[in-house]
Amino acid sequence: MRKLIVIPSRLGSSRLKEKPLQVIKGKPLIRWVVEGCLRTGEDVILAVDSEKIAEVVKDLPVKVVFTPSDIPSGSDRVAHVVKDLDVDFVINYQGDEPFVYKEDVQRLFLALEESPVATLAVRDPDAYRDTSSVKVVLDKDQYALYFSRSPIPYLKQEDSFYPLKHVGIYAFRKDVLMDFVRWQPSHLERLESLEQLRLLENGIKIKVLLSQNYYHGVDTEEDLKLVEEKLTFYLSRTAPNSPE
Repeated sequence: MRKLIVIPSRLGSSRLKEKPLQVIKGKPLIRWVVEGCLRTGEDVILAVDSEKIAEVVKDLPVKVVFTPSDIPSGSDRVAHVVKDLDVDFVINYQGDEPFVYKEDVQRLFLALEESPVATLAVRDPDAYRDTSSVKVVLDKDQYALYFSRSPIPYLKQEDSFYPLKHVGIYAFRKDVLMDFVRWQPSHLERLESLEQLRLLENGIKIKVLLSQNYYHGVDTEEDLKLVEEKLTFYLSRTAPNSPE
């Protein structure tokens, strides 16, 4: 099975100007993502809509593919890149996720041998009532039942398993990805503004892998500050001589 990581990144952002170029600990956000993905040892493509983004990674051994700016989503950008490639499994590693762990990438690819789509989640009580954090509930086999910005499930009492925060990193079998981007946005997807609901509404099962690692995407100035605080420990974990 040929595997590939594609990092979709576009310059425009509604909440954070030129988000991929925002500097965290002396390095642009997109460079954190690319370097992390390269450390996994997998093939990596950076899909961009701007020379500005390509410029900040030009010294890295990553293939850069230019895609139209009007592509509607990260998944569409990934599909645009892989449609003519000989690849079986694809990870959409979003360009605003600076934390990358080799073991989780390996688990995602492995999950695709049994499941059409796989993603990650972490236990995070702080995310429960935060509408910018997506929550997920699972069936007994750890497939997603539903994703929501609302606090789900309703917790009548404290629980050791829930709430689970969804990490926006997706692994697809290529044929499923190509079907996904051809389907029209679904009803629940439009209501929640969550594209993964299109998969559930079309009967596609999503395997959810639980991780003990720290993840936090960047959408706001507050996210930038929080991520900067967490990167010191992350760097100690992912340094070349650190244990896996």
